[in-house]
Amino acid sequence: MSLIWIKDLRVSFDGVQVLHGINLQVGKGESIGLVGESGCGKSVTWLAALGLLPQRAQISGSVTLEGRELVNASRGELEQVRGGRIAMIFQDPSSSLNPVQRVGKQLDESLRLHRGLSGATARAEAIRLLDLVGIPSAKTRIDLYPHEFSGGQCQRIMIAMALAGEPDLLIADEPTTALDATIQAQILDLLATIRHETGMAMVFISHDLGAVSAVCDRAAVMYAGRVVEQNHIGELFDNPRHPYTVGLFEAIPELQGPRRRLQPINGTVPNPRHLPRGCAFSPRCAHASDFCRSAQPALLQQPDGGQVACFHPVRDPRRTFSPASAELAA
Repeated sequence: MSLIWIKDLRVSFDGVQVLHGINLQVGKGESIGLVGESGCGKSVTWLAALGLLPQRAQISGSVTLEGRELVNASRGELEQVRGGRIAMIFQDPSSSLNPVQRVGKQLDESLRLHRGLSGATARAEAIRLLDLVGIPSAKTRIDLYPHEFSGGQCQRIMIAMALAGEPDLLIADEPTTALDATIQAQILDLLATIRHETGMAMVFISHDLGAVSAVCDRAAVMYAGRVVEQNHIGELFDNPRHPYTVGLFEAIPELQGPRRRLQPINGTVPNPRHLPRGCAFSPRCAHASDFCRSAQPALLQQPDGGQVACFHPVRDPRRTFSPASAELAA
């Protein structure tokens, strides 16, 4: 059963369209990864769903949370959803935590707003949450300021604040980007553990395929404001069908086998103001035909259960991939 259902979501800024009909579903307890290069619309999709885009954004389509429409919902309705039913953590905790407020006070505010806790009850729950996310000596460190914690610990505090409202869905927007490899692995393990213990659903936004393989059941690949492929993790990694998805995997170094030169994807993500005709990936695609340059492919169901938006899907990738190898390479 779907927890949240995005249908034909479109977003424009000052007349320039940046999302072109996004369709996604997230089931209860499911973890889905959203991957692609910077600028493809991953974060905008969920900021639009939660009504967090600036007023100049024009949004159309539908985002329903168990039948409750969020697009064009009132501020009061959205405030009931944000932090409570749906929580979001961002890639830079230093810009999300208030530098002049103690960590305990910021957690107390979340607990009061979303669960009605206050006083000693709120403080005890705040300490429990800090313990849950692995902050050492939480009972004594709860009254410290954000700058007195490391970057990885600040990200753990952000996760604790997100969990304060006991959300049904956690949106993690590149939560490991600013962290070193060891801390990244710890944060990924923490997210996976919390998800399995609480049963909450999760959307993991990232350009790191290895990180996605570690915490997600399914993944959707985005390019230039569209979903171009989605499938279960195992099938997507072993049998990528869209040339863009294959290109992403070709850029991952292998730890085993003969040394080979990485194959970058030529060119860059197109400017939304100047999208090419037809398939947006056609100028960078070795499989593109004249038809690709004149028509936009639809996202169609495939025999393996996935969906691909391509007139010439890859049937025999040059190599196969597995979540384990991608995780090691990352």
